[in-house]
Amino acid sequence: MSVAKESDVDLLVVGGGKAGKTLAMDVARAGGRVVMVERSMIGGTCINVACIPTKTLVTSARLARRAAGADALGLQLGTPVVDLELLRTHKEGVVSDMVQLNHQQFLDSGMDFVLGTARFVAERTVEIDVTDGSRRVVRGADVVINTGTAPRIAAIPGLAEAKPLTSESIMDLRRIPERLIVLGGGYVGLEFAHMFAAFGSQVTVLERGTRLLPREDRDIATALAAYLQEDGVELITNAAVEKVLREGDAVRVHLRDGRVLSADDILAATGRTPATHGLGLEAAGVRTDDRGFVRVDDRLATDAPHTWAVGDVAGSPQFTHVSLDDYRIVKANINGGNRSTAGRLVPWNLFTDPELARVGLTEEEARAEGRAIRVAKLPVKAIPRARTLRDTRGLWKAVVDRDSEQILGVALLGPDSAEVLSVVQTAMWAQMPFTRLRDGMIAHPTMAEGLNALFTSWTD
Repeated sequence: MSVAKESDVDLLVVGGGKAGKTLAMDVARAGGRVVMVERSMIGGTCINVACIPTKTLVTSARLARRAAGADALGLQLGTPVVDLELLRTHKEGVVSDMVQLNHQQFLDSGMDFVLGTARFVAERTVEIDVTDGSRRVVRGADVVINTGTAPRIAAIPGLAEAKPLTSESIMDLRRIPERLIVLGGGYVGLEFAHMFAAFGSQVTVLERGTRLLPREDRDIATALAAYLQEDGVELITNAAVEKVLREGDAVRVHLRDGRVLSADDILAATGRTPATHGLGLEAAGVRTDDRGFVRVDDRLATDAPHTWAVGDVAGSPQFTHVSLDDYRIVKANINGGNRSTAGRLVPWNLFTDPELARVGLTEEEARAEGRAIRVAKLPVKAIPRARTLRDTRGLWKAVVDRDSEQILGVALLGPDSAEVLSVVQTAMWAQMPFTRLRDGMIAHPTMAEGLNALFTSWTD
């Protein structure tokens, strides 16, 4: 194995996710000397095994549901049949195109892109085992840690041995299971549950808590649960799993109440763990918190000088758009700025059908803070565009400060909610009173037009 001498660069990025790769390209295009090390996924988790492939498959699942109900739209399409090879080709085509685009952008930027495994051997210094068999030592004037997270397998007896699917391995699409158990009733678990139900699987979701989506208001979570059940997803709450056994081609899940559930596969949707194992953070002077995430301040600086952490591994909310904002923060601070994560307005979307989009405070959170609020609710069936879509399931909800009339948060459960959310978020950024959306002229017929009606539909 050949060993290269230590080299100095302006920026060393360990991990090629959204924040790191965007910063690396920026600095390289500006003439900086940049090395970015990525272990395996060119472009990061998002485009390889997360956001992009899952939403690609969500598109297929939605079309399957629409085709099944096409008679309501005056069409006779028959029963949709999932072709696994075509489905995989569809997903892999989208992913491969984006991977190739990212790789070309890396090369065009002028960065030194290295496929290999890095570990810190000193402050701001890594040793890289390159995939071609060589070894390099690189030192950066500034270093950004961007290694992300990996699916976590809960410490349930027998679960790891049962070789469960994860949110990443399920993307291989080797088969559509006839029966699928989803362990975890959070955002990831519900998205996959609804998707595979549309593909024809008999899906059961096991949630150890008293209800799904405990961070959401009860009325929103209850409405979404009802729609999932309408679409054939079995939901079991208060599900304490004692053990999991794989017996031949079957997985058996033993619950504490004595029930035993059987399926072809089990999906462990029980959170993610930081990808820091073997990274040598101690040698870099970088400390982690009690969950293993890299410890950072609100400027995304670690305990080591000129060493930063971004994205999931830094404990940031696990969304690609948050990672992109982390890039903006670190870019400013490396250049002498003082940008912070404090007070960020973080939106998120759950791509079930209908989809759930939310930003800001829930009603329960606002009341817990002692705020004086008004609450508005609007059934989606009241929006004309939803009727033209023949897609009227859903509930919109807004929380408004009673004194300032500013919007504190919204939860939009219904078709195209992810697109409408940005309208509300923009109003919140601008600190507009809700009346601007109530009285503003919004094109008809659109889903966004429903905002006119939402902010007249007070529950108090």
